[in-house]
Amino acid sequence: MTPAELHESLADMAVFVRVADTGNFSEAARQLGSLPSTVSRQIKRLEQLLGAQLLERTTRRVRLTQSGMEVYEQCRRMLDAALGAVDVAGELASSPKGRVTLSAPTQFARTVLHPLVPDFLDAYPQIDVQLVFNDLDADPLTDDLDLVIRLTKRPPPGLAGRALGTVRWLLCASPGYLELHGQPGVPADLSQHQCLYLGETPDDNCWRLKRGELTQTVPVKGRYIANHAGARLSAAENDLGIANLPDFMAKRALESGRIVQVLPDWELDPGKYQGEIWLMYHPNRFLPLKVRVMIDYLVTTIGQRL
Repeated sequence: MTPAELHESLADMAVFVRVADTGNFSEAARQLGSLPSTVSRQIKRLEQLLGAQLLERTTRRVRLTQSGMEVYEQCRRMLDAALGAVDVAGELASSPKGRVTLSAPTQFARTVLHPLVPDFLDAYPQIDVQLVFNDLDADPLTDDLDLVIRLTKRPPPGLAGRALGTVRWLLCASPGYLELHGQPGVPADLSQHQCLYLGETPDDNCWRLKRGELTQTVPVKGRYIANHAGARLSAAENDLGIANLPDFMAKRALESGRIVQVLPDWELDPGKYQGEIWLMYHPNRFLPLKVRVMIDYLVTTIGQRL
């Protein structure tokens, strides 16, 4: 390959990375502001230049061949290096600027992150923030995101991260409900109450509570089941029963007295829903100043709120 051919192929290599990441010509074209036919021609041109088939095409998706996997790794490093060069150049600016894109689970984004945005924008007038409310597992490696927040036990392989705090789960009810139905004194009493639970798995109606070395599992029931923490909070505020809620969702309602904690001496074990809140990002890219100040801001402010 001549230097001229290599130079001309760089753009096709970047397009190849996007197709491999999305697994779809149409989606890659949409993200690139191009046409599927144009993207397809660029991939064919690259394959002809390299003398190897990079992708296996089906009616719905494409997948990498063995040669494509090896070429992808090299092209990804090339693209990361180019992005790093852009980021380094941005560091020459006297102040952080540009857009920071952050994805987080919907309820956490709404309850915790959204209230923090105004102060951040005031502190950094040259930074824009795009907050993506997303309950799927977004990936900064493939989704054009600077930062991703997830509730997990540890960052998945390939991602760097900072722990922001741990989510505790609480049992809460309104004063009105407890006035009518009584305050549970021990975990077994929960079986006699209307309980608001997720209903996503068969054992979501079995609440496990711990106090020291003692653990008790209580089957609960209720007339309203909702796999949305905001809905369970609203239902509890409207006297419909005792809800299991993440502490960041319950905090304001507890402070205002709209709900109170039930069995506060016992710790609710959330099972598969337990974990720390992790702020994750690309491990290899040079982090631009705009992203670093956002990380520092979130680590400081969220740590104070959780």
